[in-house]
Amino acid sequence: MTEAATIPPVPKPAHVPDSVVYDFDMLLDEELRTDPHKRILDLVRNHSPLFWTPRNGGHWMLLSHSANFKASRDFDSFSSEFVSQAKIKEMRDAMPPGSPHIPQPLPINADPPAHTKYRTPLNPAFSPKAMLALRDSIRDLAIELVDAVKDRGKCELIAEIAEPLPVKAFLRLLGLPQEKYPEYRAIVLAHAAQSKSDPKESMMRLLEVTAAMRPIVLERKEKPQNDLISLLWQTKIDGEETTLEDLENYGVLLFLAGLDTVTNGMGLGIHHLATNLDLQEKLRANPKLVTEATEELLRRYTFTVPPRIVARDLEFEGVPMKKGDPVMLYLPAADLDAQEYPQPDQYDLNRDNKVHIAFGTGPHRCLGSHLARIELNVLYEQMLAQLPTFRLDPEHPPRFHGGNVIGPDTLHLIWD
Repeated sequence: MTEAATIPPVPKPAHVPDSVVYDFDMLLDEELRTDPHKRILDLVRNHSPLFWTPRNGGHWMLLSHSANFKASRDFDSFSSEFVSQAKIKEMRDAMPPGSPHIPQPLPINADPPAHTKYRTPLNPAFSPKAMLALRDSIRDLAIELVDAVKDRGKCELIAEIAEPLPVKAFLRLLGLPQEKYPEYRAIVLAHAAQSKSDPKESMMRLLEVTAAMRPIVLERKEKPQNDLISLLWQTKIDGEETTLEDLENYGVLLFLAGLDTVTNGMGLGIHHLATNLDLQEKLRANPKLVTEATEELLRRYTFTVPPRIVARDLEFEGVPMKKGDPVMLYLPAADLDAQEYPQPDQYDLNRDNKVHIAFGTGPHRCLGSHLARIELNVLYEQMLAQLPTFRLDPEHPPRFHGGNVIGPDTLHLIWD
């Protein structure tokens, strides 16, 4: 049993109406971990468009497309600054001389205008043009990974393909050594599994990330190469020279986001293909459809759950919320909302409206969305091109996880 499982539900705050309370654990709900998007469909169909749950410290869950869209864009009401910049400065000033820099995942944990200040230098590096330049190297890696398993007639997709493909591609982009992949991946997995209720533990994990990256970061300042760390040393933030603290803040964000999220999207997409053999054959016959197929897979199996905190007392979608209330933007539910997508449970390659919010919307829309799309497209293309019809291994059923990123822990495939 994990530590999170031992955390008891908290009492309902006085301002939360009884009518919008539902006991749902987004980390450990058993149905969610067995078949996540079936469970999410049940939430969308049978519960209110938003509800408050007493689990994991108590928080709001936004389910409807409308609620998620509005809250994602309204940073004045739904903040990403869980600790204000003023409070962080106060904490730093109170630390004894010689204390280590405590990194912040910037710009994701900031609101405009600070968010804009820190995101702007990253935009050129993650532009569509810059990401397209990586396609060939990503494809070469995908070919190598799929080729390594194809003669066995089976594989465990997550460990053998879906983790190493985006992680190694991202290490190359960032400028981190490929041979340290196991070490970096272990840090990310430990961070994802940690108790959400222990700020000290979270701080220690972030310090592990910066410690692992620091030798390369310092080396790139003196000996720049063709990578993102070198580029960030050469840029300016709001007219000021980039500092080591800035690089560590960026590094924490890019490290944690780049080494985990896309793996889950790949697992969910391949799971769908492995259970829909007709779709596999249709895409093999016409590979040009893979791009459209990827967009509908992203809508049908959205996997990210961004957190927010209510920044002021307000009424939202007819429900009172108080400053300090935690909120989860449940984007997987938003993209299954029948008010936005007719028959949302149906995977429809010809769907008119494929404009999902799997990558979020508003100022915090995913910076790496262009890279993620390329990686997903390349993986699907190469799996279909290099393997015969693949399906789930009935002797090893998949097991999923909930949390802020939903996906399979393992996905065993077989083929003839």
